[in-house]
Amino acid sequence: MQLALIAFLAAFLLMSSIGVLLFYRQTTLRRLSQVVSRASDAGLLGRVVPAPTSLFERIVKPFEKVVPRSQTEASTVQKRLARAGYRKQSYLDMFYSSKALVPAALCVIATVTQVYVYSPFFVYAVAAGLGFLAPDFWLGHRISVRQMKLRLGLPEALDLIVVCVEAGLSMDKATMRTAQELTISQPEIADELNLVYLEQRAGCPRAEAWKHFAERTDVDTIRTLASILIQADKFGTSIGKTLRTHSETLRTRRRQDAEEQAAKTTVKLIFPLVLFIFPSLFVVVLGPSIIIMAEGFAKYLS
Repeated sequence: MQLALIAFLAAFLLMSSIGVLLFYRQTTLRRLSQVVSRASDAGLLGRVVPAPTSLFERIVKPFEKVVPRSQTEASTVQKRLARAGYRKQSYLDMFYSSKALVPAALCVIATVTQVYVYSPFFVYAVAAGLGFLAPDFWLGHRISVRQMKLRLGLPEALDLIVVCVEAGLSMDKATMRTAQELTISQPEIADELNLVYLEQRAGCPRAEAWKHFAERTDVDTIRTLASILIQADKFGTSIGKTLRTHSETLRTRRRQDAEEQAAKTTVKLIFPLVLFIFPSLFVVVLGPSIIIMAEGFAKYLS
């Protein structure tokens, strides 16, 4: 009887301890999640735990010091990477590592394919030069693509900001809400608006935050938007009406750009017509006549 009582008490204490530990664990996790959600303001600050180093970063890390770089050049490249959407310091190291790895890869390809047998010095020089310049070309392409996406997504973002402002939200909260709503449809503009909101929360004035937005992206329409918001804050005009007018102006400009591109189509079609379509028509139309004439001349001469 005493043995059964002791076993019962031991099992009860064990179950109670497990229940207390689980309860406090859930309570601690819930408190941590609340703190993280408040600190990140609904996911704007990203994950608290840093992401592990990827396999590609570990591969290219030994080559990041191969290409010499000055502080000014590294700062310029980092600004270009930020315009393309790559803001981590590791992306700068990967960029300079690629300037050493891509030429080596092209030289290896030229060796494996035996292209170098025609002119070894010329082939390897071209491979090294193209490999060294290829990361810059790729980065320029990524910047232009992202800037185009920002131009296309800006009117939609302005419409949402206007709706939020007219619904009673402040400009800061309207920017945050717009960034949350555009995360899926326009991730580029949502990312930049997140940064604008975070800068304002960190104590940066609104005018400075929007000016930094224009400098980061280097898009003319965003520069105009920053100037308009600065003037609206300075003179106390209605932000909703100002943003609505600017959004309509952007849509009108987009429609005019589309009409301009459509008007250029006629001129751009001249070269395909002359080089590809007209020769084919000449072959189809004049081919049978040339064959008949050749046969007739052959019979006449014989």
